[in-house]
Amino acid sequence: MALLLKSVTAEIRPGVGSNSFYEGDAARVLERLAEMQAGSVQLIYMDPPFATGQRFTARVRVGAGEWKSGQGSLTLPSYSDTLPPDEYLAMMRSVLWGCKRLLKPEGLIFIHLDQRMQAQVKLLADEIFGEKNFLNEIVWVYDTGGRSKRFFSRKHDIILLYAASESYDLHTEDVAAVREGERKSHMKKCVDEDGRVYRTIRSAGKVYRYYDDEPVPPSDVWTDVSQMQQKDPQRLGYDTQKPLALLERIIRCASRPGDTVLDPFCGSGTTLEAAWRLGRSFIGIDQNPMCAEYVRRRTGGASCAFYCTPCAGEPVLEIERVPGITDELVYLNRFSLTDAPEGLTLNKLDAVDSWALGTVTDGQFFTLSEEGRSFKKPELSAVLCAPLDTPDLALRVSDILGRRFFYSLQV
Repeated sequence: MALLLKSVTAEIRPGVGSNSFYEGDAARVLERLAEMQAGSVQLIYMDPPFATGQRFTARVRVGAGEWKSGQGSLTLPSYSDTLPPDEYLAMMRSVLWGCKRLLKPEGLIFIHLDQRMQAQVKLLADEIFGEKNFLNEIVWVYDTGGRSKRFFSRKHDIILLYAASESYDLHTEDVAAVREGERKSHMKKCVDEDGRVYRTIRSAGKVYRYYDDEPVPPSDVWTDVSQMQQKDPQRLGYDTQKPLALLERIIRCASRPGDTVLDPFCGSGTTLEAAWRLGRSFIGIDQNPMCAEYVRRRTGGASCAFYCTPCAGEPVLEIERVPGITDELVYLNRFSLTDAPEGLTLNKLDAVDSWALGTVTDGQFFTLSEEGRSFKKPELSAVLCAPLDTPDLALRVSDILGRRFFYSLQV
């Protein structure tokens, strides 16, 4: 027997670290965080809406078959980018002020935009962070997308880089790379006694030497980080997903292991995965309920607290509990949606994206064990284990619509 719980407001995945995801409006969540954690964040990367006037979607894979093929049959809304310009700028003003309050004095913020609102947002950022703290306008060049005959094809985004203060901590040497191909310049080419090629130039009475094989930090034009192709294995079906390599570069140069990285529009979770992989703590915010599942999947080995709103709905759940000598096995035999999208055929556990066993205390679900679908493991295990006689034993099921349902398993 399982009793549906609607008062669970947080899910805690135990482990080392202080990572978190908040489902909600970015400006409001940032305001609450700033009251508790002002001056604690080293790096903020944001990829906000671009004021495109469009409504974006996510393609969701249903069941093991679609996870194996990589083709999702279910299309769900991800976010609406339809705010009028004045409302858009008001939203961005609130978000940027919240970010400023959270940044350390040595912190940095990267603001990812395109040609639509880049100029207006830069004026806002100049006002909030100070013109003197503007460091770079990074041009990220890519070759994906269509071509136009009415204007020059738009093949780049802009990333504005600001420091929180003059004592900022940026280390571009950590993303330096050896030049590829023949180096072309007006400098004199030489070879030293070890056979290494270098160039020399005289300036102000001094001779400067530059070796061809020395790693060089990137300039403010990034042409070496590719946008993802449609069949890229990184793709999760989220329309505006950014490549992992882009976020890894930003995190490497603007933070150190152990620092906290924040993304107030974390979408598909790329920033959070990159931060976790590089040994940083992360904070993610997004108002799309599906984003919690992206984060859970992409940071599966990380401790994390998920703060999400209770979900409406009454799925059909059938479980079986088998006690052993020291452990108890819980079998998920059936999970069916009573409000499944029209025309969607679901077999047995197809409606389940992930599920977990845990305990519930004071409105928080503490995870003991969990299972979720992924490219590497499309089949979902229908059995989980918990210590025998666990007090307040509970179960969480996340469905393909981005909802989370919690059940008490106490008799």
